[in-house]
Amino acid sequence: MSDTPAADPGPPALRLASTGTLTHGLPVGEVLGVSTLAGARLIAGRSGLNRVVQRLNVMEVPDILAWVKPHELLLTTGYPLRGTPQPLAELVADLDERGLAALAIKPGRYLEQLPPEMIEQADRRGFPLILLPDDVGFDDILNQVLTDILNRQAAVLARTEEVHRALVQIVLGGGGLQEVVDEVAALLEVPVAVLDGDQRVLAGAGTPEQVQAMRAEAARTQHAFPGAGGAAGGVVSGCGRGAHLVVPVVAGGFDHGRIVAHSPGGALREADLGILERAATVAALVVTKQQAVAAVESKYRADYLRDILAGRAGDDDRVVAHCAGFGWDLDRPVMVVVAELDGRPGRGVEERAAQERLAAAWTTAARRHDPGAAVASFAHEVVAVVGADGDLGPGADALASGPVQAMVKEATAMFAEHVAVRRTFSTGVSRTVAAPAALPDAYEQALKAVRVGRQLHGEGARAHFDQLGVYRLLSLVSDPGELHAFVRETLGELAADDEAELVDLRRTLQVLLETNLNVAETARRLHFHYNTLRYRIGKLERMLGPFTEDAHLRLNLTLALHVLRMKGI
Repeated sequence: MSDTPAADPGPPALRLASTGTLTHGLPVGEVLGVSTLAGARLIAGRSGLNRVVQRLNVMEVPDILAWVKPHELLLTTGYPLRGTPQPLAELVADLDERGLAALAIKPGRYLEQLPPEMIEQADRRGFPLILLPDDVGFDDILNQVLTDILNRQAAVLARTEEVHRALVQIVLGGGGLQEVVDEVAALLEVPVAVLDGDQRVLAGAGTPEQVQAMRAEAARTQHAFPGAGGAAGGVVSGCGRGAHLVVPVVAGGFDHGRIVAHSPGGALREADLGILERAATVAALVVTKQQAVAAVESKYRADYLRDILAGRAGDDDRVVAHCAGFGWDLDRPVMVVVAELDGRPGRGVEERAAQERLAAAWTTAARRHDPGAAVASFAHEVVAVVGADGDLGPGADALASGPVQAMVKEATAMFAEHVAVRRTFSTGVSRTVAAPAALPDAYEQALKAVRVGRQLHGEGARAHFDQLGVYRLLSLVSDPGELHAFVRETLGELAADDEAELVDLRRTLQVLLETNLNVAETARRLHFHYNTLRYRIGKLERMLGPFTEDAHLRLNLTLALHVLRMKGI
């Protein structure tokens, strides 16, 4: 129990604050400081002194619950509480559940003292109970507290409008997110940061430790906000290391991230939320402008890379010089990498979002492992021109080691992490070329690698052009029916998968051809006895012909087995 008002103990763990209405008021702790309440005493609920009072009400009837509203300071003489059938402890619980700020009682004439269970309930819930002095009238309390609330709202609105004008002037003057963040941090005298939807810092004012704390808080409160199309709002939160204000940055129905303010000492107030909301609006304008500029630049870069890959960008010197302006280094041995979304190309927002995520993942991975790489997003693929690792000549496996493998691995992880609908992409890599003039051929090689690789290995395939071998030729057959007919004519019964014995015989044939008819090696690989394998060879020749003597037949059988390995044929 306490006889004097206490200082504001700081915000609760998490509290939503909506926008669009005058939500500013006075904390209960400040209400107790007005002159008309000089003799008032707080007897319970000290932990709730931060509750905001936005309006006042007078309790004149016992069934007041139907008439109360959130954020009210309820005043009573105690007369309606006299002889009420509802226990006063339950009344405290009901008022608290309806969001009331506090209950102020003038005891004496109708209610001499409050029951202990009522005080215990108020302490447990952090619901302030206030005893009013006998010589103060309700009209004086109403007039003074409401006047202070209106003055507070007017001051907050004036300050918010002034801040809004200052932030708009920053943007009109060519300033970006960093200048906006610096201005807000100076006004609130606390660290501030703007983060995107993936909690990456776009701009920050504060120490690295403070920025990291704001990132963690933005991630923690992610669930507290409505969808991107809903009304913007804010979260006032508190933790052991201070207080936070978190407001979404929303524009055009899209959620662009969060703006966060952090006070290690817990000095942030809900009144500061209006300033942060205006800053979020301005930040949304800046982000939208940056995205528009980036989209134009990205299209220009993609168009130029498309011209290079089509062979219509000019001579090598011109291409190298122009690309240097983009930060692309094509004056070195390079390879073309094509990443293509798996599955039938779709339409709508989901497909566009998947393509954008794929481009973002590859751009990030390429910048990390090869800052001079050229990356652009085309209609259904992402193309990267990356430096070759050392002396990679024909036959070298660029996917076995080096920066290309690291890029593919990292891009795959980032893409899978941020795509809600499970999608995969396949990757194809060209041979190394020494000059921009050879890039059109390298691009065709990468396209061939990604598509034939998917036929061989399914979705999520990774293939180098030099690994395709004879499959490159087989993929040139435009009529799948011809390939199917060739397989049936060459393998006969062995082309089917409906009998385990035939599948087993086909496996024996494949290993025999791979070992160049080395019976001992084939028996070792298949774990057969030598005589068992000789028997199988005889059976295969009766089904297929004398392939052990006919080199042309062996070639046809090898090709037919290769066709069976190709998926999507």
